[in-house]
Amino acid sequence: MTDRQAELRTLSGELTDSEGITDAFLAKSFTDQLLIVDVRDGEPLPTAVADQVADRDLLPADEVYGEAAANQSAIGNVGDATRHHFVDVRTRGSHRSYVVE
Repeated sequence: MTDRQAELRTLSGELTDSEGITDAFLAKSFTDQLLIVDVRDGEPLPTAVADQVADRDLLPADEVYGEAAANQSAIGNVGDATRHHFVDVRTRGSHRSYVVE
């Protein structure tokens, strides 16, 4: 595990202690590391959480991937929560889920 992964795992643990956050964990897309944050259904992403992730170079997925609703992190509902995706722009493009030759 890299220092960056350890830092983000620690952050995800800290975020689960925040009011309204039901889960937070790391995941990978094809080339990027993501921080997934689940917010209790019907509640907005807490400003303090948004600030914490931004301070660690994690940006909303829509902003990073150039989607129409830029600066949004909400992806959709999962159970009783709204799921938010943040991309680690510090290591963006350096991950590989698999290699095709």
